[in-house]
Amino acid sequence: MKTMNILSYAALTLLVATGAQAEPYDGVHPAVSSKSRQDVNAEAVRTASAPNQNVARGSRGPETVAASKDRAIVEAEAIRTASAPDQNVASGSRVNSKVVSTMPHPAEARAQAK
Repeated sequence: MKTMNILSYAALTLLVATGAQAEPYDGVHPAVSSKSRQDVNAEAVRTASAPNQNVARGSRGPETVAASKDRAIVEAEAIRTASAPDQNVASGSRVNSKVVSTMPHPAEARAQAK
C-alpha cells in the first residue's frame, strides 16, 4: 500500500513539474487595422442610424424558403419515415444488440397490394 502511495505521489509530482510551464510575456501588441479611424467612425454612424435594426427576426411576417424538392416527394418521404416499424429503436439501445426489422414496411405492403 505504501509503495502504491509513493509511486502515485511521484507520478503526480512529475506531472505537475512538466505541466507547470508558463508562456513567455511578449508585452502588449499594437492594434492592427486596415481602416482609418475616420472610416470606422463613419461605418459606426451608418450602422447605428440604419432603419429596422432592432426588429426581432420573424416579426415582419413569414420568411421565404427556397424549395429544393417537390412537395409530393417530401410528403412521401415523411409518410414512409413516420410509418417505419423500428423508427424509435437504435442499434445502441442495448449492449451488443442489432436492430432487425420484424415487420414489413407498411408503405411497401400497400404498394405490393396494388
